[in-house]
Amino acid sequence: MEQEYLDLAKRIINEGSVRDDRTGTGTRSVFGHQMRFDLQKGFPLLTTKRVFFKLIKSELLWFLKGDTNIRFLLENNNHIWDEWAFERYVKSEDYKGPDMTDFGIRSQKDPEFKEQYENEMAQFREKVLTDDSFAEQYGSLGNVYGAQWRAWKTADGGFIDQIKEVIDSIKRNPNSRRHIVSAWNPEEVPTMALPPCHTLFQFYVQDNKLSCQLYQRSGDVFLGVPFNIASYALLTHLIAQETGLEVGDFVHTLGDAHLYLNHMDQINEQLSREIRDFPTLELNKDKSIFDFEMDDIKVKDYHPHKSIKAPIAV
Repeated sequence: MEQEYLDLAKRIINEGSVRDDRTGTGTRSVFGHQMRFDLQKGFPLLTTKRVFFKLIKSELLWFLKGDTNIRFLLENNNHIWDEWAFERYVKSEDYKGPDMTDFGIRSQKDPEFKEQYENEMAQFREKVLTDDSFAEQYGSLGNVYGAQWRAWKTADGGFIDQIKEVIDSIKRNPNSRRHIVSAWNPEEVPTMALPPCHTLFQFYVQDNKLSCQLYQRSGDVFLGVPFNIASYALLTHLIAQETGLEVGDFVHTLGDAHLYLNHMDQINEQLSREIRDFPTLELNKDKSIFDFEMDDIKVKDYHPHKSIKAPIAV
């Protein structure tokens, strides 16, 4: 099954168009691609490079809590959203430090600036962890995934808990074609630190198995997509357990699937490696999806190749 991901990377290299992008880094991109993973055959945590599962499960639990502040992630040593919160802070009137314009690109090219940036980022993280008022203002990312999943605002001033509703819908009417959760809220997109990349997912029940299809408008294929695959596979397992079902397929549909131009050496190294067996997933069978903690989710027999570092484009 991992070959599906590697084939996507090869397709982008061979067929993709070079395009400008929001970050100024540049990408090679294709539009429209689909992968399918049979979750009965193993948990799709890539083996051609190490994918850090602790980051995946802490982020998913963060979404499921309806949280949109990076403090929970920092408490779990998860830094995958730091840059977007930091960017909001350094653009504010409260920031008095050195110029951090285009910090993502500059830190890759200028060692002196990189040291300044890492110092400012370390101070930022510490303030989010220790200063409640600072964390409330600058740890917040706006109404990103967790807010849309658990508290979608309605016109009458109420809220819709889409996760609870889709679980109830699967239990009541498994054959429904409306088991859908959307993170793309056009009214609130302008206030989000990063508009949702994984925008909508739908569940499907057949033969007592729960399958999930994700539509992802934009996919960073080297850094982001391996996380997205594992995250939605994990979500499918959690929802299946909550609804008394087995797992079926995870179907991953991508709009703009791209490799950043500064990730080409890394993806070629990954493509040179041999695929290993996927691990298995173990969940605490005695807990609800809404009560899960980090220790309730484990992968077993994960033996990947070593990790490959690459810069994130902000």
